[in-house]
Amino acid sequence: MESQRNISEFILLGLSYDQSTQTFCFVLFLFCYVALLVGNLLILISIRCSRLYNQPMYYFLSHLSSMDICYTSSVTPKLIADLLGGTKTISYGSCTLQLFAMHFFGSIEVFILTAMAFDRYVAICKPLHYMIIMNRTKCDLLLLAAWASGAVHSFPQLSMAIQLPFCGPNEIDHYFCDIFPLLKIACTDTYIIGALGVANSGIFSLVAFVVLFVSYVFILFTLRNHSAEGRRKALSTCGSHITVVILFFVPTTFIYLRPPTTFPEDKIFALFYTIIAPMFNALIYTLSNTEMKNTMRKVWCQILFSKEAHN
Repeated sequence: MESQRNISEFILLGLSYDQSTQTFCFVLFLFCYVALLVGNLLILISIRCSRLYNQPMYYFLSHLSSMDICYTSSVTPKLIADLLGGTKTISYGSCTLQLFAMHFFGSIEVFILTAMAFDRYVAICKPLHYMIIMNRTKCDLLLLAAWASGAVHSFPQLSMAIQLPFCGPNEIDHYFCDIFPLLKIACTDTYIIGALGVANSGIFSLVAFVVLFVSYVFILFTLRNHSAEGRRKALSTCGSHITVVILFFVPTTFIYLRPPTTFPEDKIFALFYTIIAPMFNALIYTLSNTEMKNTMRKVWCQILFSKEAHN
C-alpha cells in the first residue's frame, strides 16, 4: 500500500470553520453522546436484569442498544475532540478502521431493526404461533445473521478504501471517514469503485427498508380485524419502531442510494444516522413503552435498595 499513497494522515474539515458554531456543536454533541450512553446503558442493564430479556422484542432491543453505543462511539468521540479546536487530523490507519467500524456496527443495527420488524409482524399477524416461531434459538440465529451481514457489508467497504491511491490533497470534506468522501480525493478513476460502493451500501439499505416497509404493510392490513384497544396497543408498540426506522433509513438512503458524489448537505444528513437516531432510540423505546418504564423503575429501585441494605 505504501507504493500507492504518499500520505500518512488525512485532515477532516468537519462541520464548520466558524469558532462559535464549533463551540455550540461541541456542547450539543457532547450532551447528545452522554445522553446516548446513559440512555442505552439504562435500557441494556434494565432488560438484562429483568424478565424482559426472555421476550424476543426486548432481547433484540438490548442488542440494538449495545450496537447504538458501538456504532456512535466509532464516530462521535473523534468529532467532539475535533470540535475543541486545532488541526482535525486522522491517521490513515485510524481512518480505515473508523470506516470499517462504522459500516460494520451500522449494518448490524440495520439487520436488528429488520429482525424487530419481523418480530412485530409475527406477534400481531400470527399471535398463536409467536413463541414457536420466535423462540430463543431463532432469535440467536437472527442475531448471528446480523453479525454475518455486518461482515459481508463492511469488509468490501474496507477493501475498496485500502485500494484507493492517495497522492495529492488529503483534506476530507466531512467529520468522519467514509467511502464517498475518500473517493473524492483519490488520484485515480473511481467510477468502478463508486459503483461498487453504491451497490454495497445503497442496495443493502434499500433491501432492508423494503423488508421493513412490507412487514408494516402486513401488520396494518392485519390490524383491520383487531379491536380498537388491540389496534391502539399494537400501534403504540410499532409506532416507536417506525419512528426509529424513519430517523435512520431516510438519511442513509439519501446518502448511499445515489451516484457516488458528495454534497455539503451530506454532513447534516449524516448527523441523523450517526448521532441523533441512536440517541433517540433510547428515548423513544422508553418514553413510549409503559412496560419498559415500569421495568426500569423496578430494576433500579431494587439495585438502590440492595446497595442501601448492604451498607
